[in-house]
Amino acid sequence: PGAGKSTFIETLGCKLTAEGHKVAVLAVDPSSGTTGGSLLGDKTRMPVLTVDKNAYIRPSPSRGHLGGVTRTTNEAIMLCEAAGYSIVIVETVGVGQSEYMVSNMVDMLCLLLPPAGGDELQGIKRGIVEQSDLIVVTKFDGDLMPAARRIAMEYTSALKYMRPRTKKWKPKVKLCSARTEEGLQAVWNTMQEFNEKMLSEGELVKRRATQHRLWMWSYVEERVISKIRTSSGLNDMTARLEAGVVQGKISPGTAADTIIKQFFKKIKIDS
Repeated sequence: PGAGKSTFIETLGCKLTAEGHKVAVLAVDPSSGTTGGSLLGDKTRMPVLTVDKNAYIRPSPSRGHLGGVTRTTNEAIMLCEAAGYSIVIVETVGVGQSEYMVSNMVDMLCLLLPPAGGDELQGIKRGIVEQSDLIVVTKFDGDLMPAARRIAMEYTSALKYMRPRTKKWKPKVKLCSARTEEGLQAVWNTMQEFNEKMLSEGELVKRRATQHRLWMWSYVEERVISKIRTSSGLNDMTARLEAGVVQGKISPGTAADTIIKQFFKKIKIDS
């Protein structure tokens, strides 16, 4: 949060559309934990790119889905590719160190960090930093330039202690200002270098195949849970178990095992 994601995406997107690319931006907005609503203000934060005829911006609410993305982000990416958009950018909710589900949807994970993004110990922590293919320290302009350089050096040092996602690519740290566009070309060149390297080595095909397998099981889990929740023969039992868990009479694990056991028993009877 606060890294200037929307500003960076608009500046990069305008540069790419000017070069003839068709750019799609799938922006995820956090949903309120109280009301469930979302502002969906990403188009407001990207006024120039919004009216670009070669760009498409789609804001979506997270609806409480963890990992910084929505449940349907993966399908939206495939739709944009089928519609002829050569570059699809997924702007996640500002996520923490452990929420990196988007890495299972995209070819390249780019982490944007503000100049006040923590010290080297923050960078060493496993999670989203370890999953990143490119780290960009933003707001590299004005009084923040020294702080941005310091953060870039510290994260460059931190990456030495981490195992890369693939042996074919070593994650890089770049400095960039979306306001002055300093460093923007270097960031784009690095993205192109990554794409060419991964394609030539066959890693991109392998990564997408792995992603498809992971999402297959993700859909299985989601559908099974949905079936259990909507199964007419289990409603009374699940309600009693939920009440028992809330009152501390039964552990969550035991309740879950009971529900699963009864669900499979019901399937066997129905078949």
